[in-house]
Amino acid sequence: MVRRIDEHIQGYTYGTAGIARSAVSLQELEDLKRTVGFTHNDEQYLRLAGEVLADQTKDIVDHWRSGIIANIPNLARHSRTPEGEAIPEYGRRSNLRFQQWILDTCLRPYDQDWINYQQEIALRHTSLKKNQVDGVRSTPYVPLRDIIAFVAVLNDTIKPYLAAKGHAPAEVEGMHRAWCKSLQLQLALWAQPYADASQAPNEW
Repeated sequence: MVRRIDEHIQGYTYGTAGIARSAVSLQELEDLKRTVGFTHNDEQYLRLAGEVLADQTKDIVDHWRSGIIANIPNLARHSRTPEGEAIPEYGRRSNLRFQQWILDTCLRPYDQDWINYQQEIALRHTSLKKNQVDGVRSTPYVPLRDIIAFVAVLNDTIKPYLAAKGHAPAEVEGMHRAWCKSLQLQLALWAQPYADASQAPNEW
């Protein structure tokens, strides 16, 4: 059973009937794994990373949201009202989901439920679903270009947290390499709804 950040995470619907089946097949996921070189060894390193990061997720997400995103106007606006006002409850709820995403990245099996939830994550950044889960008034969508660009930050800033428990440099490097490959896989899956003109047209 995958660890949960909290028993009640508003809007976290992983593996439930409310999540639509992804247009991406398991075979296509296997093809993507081969493309990025994601191996069984990487799966093992990700599980280790999950144990290392489990009690650090709040610090990590606070770093990402308050330390980085808050200082980049074109990113910060997506968690605020159109007038630029903070939405504290939105931030609190989405932060919990962000924390859980870290654990899901490391500890979930990459099966059909995982593929389906990658599609759900992507849709919640497009105009089809953004703001709906929390019932807020904010920007209508997050451009795909911002998501692609920010993955570099997620990859760069996770490494010190992977090294925080005193693992050997080779183990830290293995965990970091596996994390980066996973995010590349996820980015490819997140792009699918954006690439479908019937779903998220002109939201690059």
